[in-house]
Amino acid sequence: MKRLVRILALLTLIVSCLLTLPATPAFAGQPKLNAVDAMLTTEFGKKIDLNNSDIRDFRDLRGFYPNLAGKIIKNSPYNKVEDVLSIPGLSERQKERLQANLDNFIVTPPSKEFNEGGDRINPGVY
Repeated sequence: MKRLVRILALLTLIVSCLLTLPATPAFAGQPKLNAVDAMLTTEFGKKIDLNNSDIRDFRDLRGFYPNLAGKIIKNSPYNKVEDVLSIPGLSERQKERLQANLDNFIVTPPSKEFNEGGDRINPGVY
């Protein structure tokens, strides 16, 4: 008798779980993207945006993190990638590093989703 009750309880649980599943997947057709996700699907997601990226995005570039990356962020916004070469107070070595990595950068208009709150230097991810 206990075995029969267990089997019935299990079947009831399985059927109730199946009935609560949606008939169509949540992302059927086109997925809806917010402004940030939409930007990540463009060239912005492949390169470092000088106007919108936070300091952590510069970690993979040798000699950028944290000092040079901080200077780049503090002197933004930029109109074009080459504007980064005219940051005041750069050493010759820093200018060489920037020149060698210009292909890794992109400039898009500053976005409130990425810049609001002034946390590009310390985004609070530890």
